[in-house]
Amino acid sequence: MNNRKECVAMILAGGQGSRLGVLTRYRAKPAVPYGGKYRIIDFPLSNCTNSGIDVVGVLTQYEPFVLNSYIGNGAPWDLNTNNGGAYALSPSTHMGDEGNWYLGTADAIYQNIRFIDRYAPEFIVVLSGDHIYKMDYSDMVGFHKENEADATIAVMPVPIEEASRFGILATDDCNRVTDFVEKPANPPSNLASMGIYVFSWEKVRQYLQDDAVNENSSHDFGKDVIPAMLSADERLFAYRFEGYWRDVGTIDSLWEANMDLLDNSDELDMSDDSWKIYSRNPNLPAARIGSSATLQNCMVAEGCEVEGNITHSLLFQGVRVGQGALVKDSVIMRGACIEAGAVVIRAVVAENAHIGEGARIGEEDGDLCVLGPDSWIAPEGTVGAGESVEPNATVE
Repeated sequence: MNNRKECVAMILAGGQGSRLGVLTRYRAKPAVPYGGKYRIIDFPLSNCTNSGIDVVGVLTQYEPFVLNSYIGNGAPWDLNTNNGGAYALSPSTHMGDEGNWYLGTADAIYQNIRFIDRYAPEFIVVLSGDHIYKMDYSDMVGFHKENEADATIAVMPVPIEEASRFGILATDDCNRVTDFVEKPANPPSNLASMGIYVFSWEKVRQYLQDDAVNENSSHDFGKDVIPAMLSADERLFAYRFEGYWRDVGTIDSLWEANMDLLDNSDELDMSDDSWKIYSRNPNLPAARIGSSATLQNCMVAEGCEVEGNITHSLLFQGVRVGQGALVKDSVIMRGACIEAGAVVIRAVVAENAHIGEGARIGEEDGDLCVLGPDSWIAPEGTVGAGESVEPNATVE
C-alpha cells in the first residue's frame, strides 16, 4: 500500500469548553487564541510536524466552522504534502445519514476507523486539542516500541489537590501500569494521565469495536477502553513527561498559561527555532509604540498601536490602546480596542472587543473578568471583578 504510514495522529478537538464561558460560546476550545498570535490547536499540530507525523486527523464537533477554516489543508504546519495532510473529520464524515455526535473520546476514534485504515498504521497517537505544551511524539512512540506495549499513556505529577480532574495511574518499577482510575474523588496518587496516548492500532481497533456495541459503555478511553485493556492484562505503560504542560480548560488556567509567557518564559520557549510552534497568521506591520506609552514586563504582537501604559500583560495582534489608558495583568486578544483613559486590570478581553474612553474593567486582586468577542463597553462603563460580558453584548 503506497500510502501506508507507521504512525497516524488523531487530535480530539470537538470539545465545547463550557468552563471557558463566553470565549467558547461560538467556537470549540482548541480554537481559542493564546500567546499573542496562536490558537491552542497550534500546539498539537506543531508537535506532530516536529515529530515527523504527517497524517493528522482533527476530530471536530462543537461549533466546527472556525476550527475547520483555521486548519484548512494544514499548510501553516507543513502538513499539506502529497503523502500526508491535516484532515478535519466531523462525526458525519464516515457515518452517512446515520451519523451521530461523537459519544466519547473512544467513539470519536471508532467513527473514524476507515480513515485510519486507509494508512494501515502500526501505531496511532491520540491527542487532546486543548493543551499547551511541546512534546516529541516520536520519543513516546519509541518508548512504546521498546516495551512492546499495547498502549502507552503520557503521565506527569500534578498537585494532589488537582488530581481529581485527571485519570490517575499506578505503575510498577518498569513503568507498567498496574492501576488506573478516571477522575477519582479521592485520588490515590498524583501521577496523572495527560490525555496523550500511543496505541498499537490492530490491538486497540478491536477494543474500539467491542466498546461500540457495549450498551453500558460511555465510549471513553479513560472510563472504558483503558480499564478494559488493563483488566485483560494487556501491556500498558506510562511514559513520564518532563516539561511544560498546561490543560487550559478554564478562564483561570488560560490566563495563567498566558502569564507564564511573561513570568516563566524559559519553561515554554516560543522563540526556539529547533521546535517551532507554527500558526496561521496575517502579515501585519511591526507594533507602533507611541512616545507617551510605557511598557513593563509585557508582550506586544505585530500590528498593535500603543499610546497607553502596559504592565504585565499580553497584547495580541492588531490591538489598539489609547493615550493614558492602563492595561495591567491582562490578556487582550486580536483586534481589541481600548480607548483613551480606560483602565483594564486582571481581565481576558476577546477579539474585537471595544472598551470606550474612561471605562473601567476589572479590579486589583479581584477575580478575572472576561469580555466576549465583539463586545462593546460604552465610555465610562464598568465591568467588575469576576463578571463576564457575552459576545456582541453592550455594557452602558
